[in-house]
Amino acid sequence: MHKQGENSQETGTVPTPVVIIDQDSDSDATVVEITFGDRLGALLDTMKALKNLGLNVIKGNVYLDSSGKHNKFAITKASTGRKVEEPELLEAIRLTIINNLLQYHPESSAQLAMGAAFGVLPPNQTVDVDIATHINVKDDGPERSLLYVETVDRPGLLVDLVKIITDINIAVESGEFDTEGLLAKSKFHVRYRGKAISKPLQQVLANSLRYFLRRPTTEDASF
Repeated sequence: MHKQGENSQETGTVPTPVVIIDQDSDSDATVVEITFGDRLGALLDTMKALKNLGLNVIKGNVYLDSSGKHNKFAITKASTGRKVEEPELLEAIRLTIINNLLQYHPESSAQLAMGAAFGVLPPNQTVDVDIATHINVKDDGPERSLLYVETVDRPGLLVDLVKIITDINIAVESGEFDTEGLLAKSKFHVRYRGKAISKPLQQVLANSLRYFLRRPTTEDASF
């Protein structure tokens, strides 16, 4: 099987893979965006793998800007024709895309925390994950709040974050999950009993996430 990227111009710099899962921009579909320098990667294999998860790719496009080629496509569940809501399935989409990308570009494994998770890195090679965790909660209108979490990436992170949030009876309305190399950036619109989260509850939420992530370098913005 020919692996795309082998004929790309080699600059000596391996681009950082970026995978964005966006639940906000389309009310009917989950939008996924993949960026990897000037390399498109194995799009056909990625589409096939997503179909095997019970998903349909209903539309897509490719555009180019200064950061590289972006592959953007909309996904719905084959069973319902609607966007993906389950955190477990969103996580499966993310891991499927990253795993497929690593199969085509193993040279990028050291730039992805997932490289070690998928066994792409040699046993004696470790990934530098000295990344500070940042948590910020703020009001986003009277009916919802915006939670931002930035931390080192790992498998299952999205599912765990949603579980922590919902375990303290906070509802996750929508959001975006970005995988940028070793870094995971999560943005969730959350609410409590149909309203924005109060300042004390914002602190409880941040403390719960901080305890779970257990990063001594965690930094919190003011509430």
